This record gives sequence, C-alpha cells and structure tokens, in this order.
Amino acid sequence: MSNKPLFSLIAIVAAVALCVPLAKPVYAQKTGVSHTTLLKKNVLPNTANQEVTVYETTYAPGATNPRHMHPAAVTFYVLSGTGIWQEDGKAPVTLHAGESLFIPTGTVHSHWNSSATEGLRFLEFMVAEKGKGDSIPRP
Repeated sequence: MSNKPLFSLIAIVAAVALCVPLAKPVYAQKTGVSHTTLLKKNVLPNTANQEVTVYETTYAPGATNPRHMHPAAVTFYVLSGTGIWQEDGKAPVTLHAGESLFIPTGTVHSHWNSSATEGLRFLEFMVAEKGKGDSIPRP
C-alpha cells in the first residue's frame, strides 16, 4: 500500500492551513482607501451600550468600496474631492466638498471616488450598539 495519497492529502491540508490566515475577504481589499478613527466613545447619556464613532476616510483616485451595509445609520460629510454613493435600487448620488448624505441602518450601498486624478476625503458619523458599527459586505 502506497503512502502517496496520504502524503498528497497532508500537503493539501498544510497548504490551505498556511494560506487561510493570509487571505482577506474581498471587501477588505479596498486598495487606496484609508480609514482613521477620530472618535469612538460612549458619550450618550443613559445609554450603557451605545457609542458614537467618527471616521475620517480618504480614497485615492479611482478607489472604491464595494457593496456593503452598516448595522447603524451613517452620515457622510465630504471634506474634499467628489465622490459617488449608490444605495441598492437607487440612482447614484454625487457629493462634493461641503455636502452630506444620510444612509439608513442596514441599507446596502457602495461608494467610490469618481476622479482619476484627485483624492476624496470625507467623515463618517454613526451611533450604534457598542462594537456593531463596522461594515458588513454584501455580494
């Protein structure tokens, strides 16, 4: 009896075990996107598990964030550049510096920098149950 099939199976399992920790989900592979937490704090009176979070997000020219949702409502405020936001089933919305957009809780959407030469910089404001404000990918 040959040990070749067993050796092949062990090699495959070892290769998968080594590669899985290195793999990132597609939604985490947002090339050209920087996401900095400016504030994450339980500042709402009488709400033990509610926190407010403010992110500063920058997109390189052409960068995109594919379809996802947040388990909290999000308000986007554009600081510089021009970006496009699109909720599923709706027409895209173009936002320029000084403009804002409210996305309701659980709304599947995507957003991207429409410029091939200029960066996009915006703030994201959300109030959510502690630890539940991150985005969730959607196919």
